[in-house]
Amino acid sequence: MSQHAITRESDGHKGAFVIDRDGARLATMTYTTAGDDVIIIDHTEVSDTLRGTGAGKALVTAAVEWARAEHKHVMPLCPFAKAIFDKTPDFADVRR
Repeated sequence: MSQHAITRESDGHKGAFVIDRDGARLATMTYTTAGDDVIIIDHTEVSDTLRGTGAGKALVTAAVEWARAEHKHVMPLCPFAKAIFDKTPDFADVRR
């Protein structure tokens, strides 16, 4: 969907979807897990260099695709992620 290379980092109950380029972190969307089947998106941050490029939506989309593959639901508490969910009916299947 996007030209952004996104990776997922995980550390216990916390994790993040990130965009790194040339050794610099340009975008981060953090989440925590709740139980076995819910991830809570709690923060999204995109550097000014990526603003307007769809990087934030790409991070949310990556989380949704991962949640589907892992049979999890997503609770978008972060205002940005919530706005993306509100504008994207295709994400309704994973929304909690």
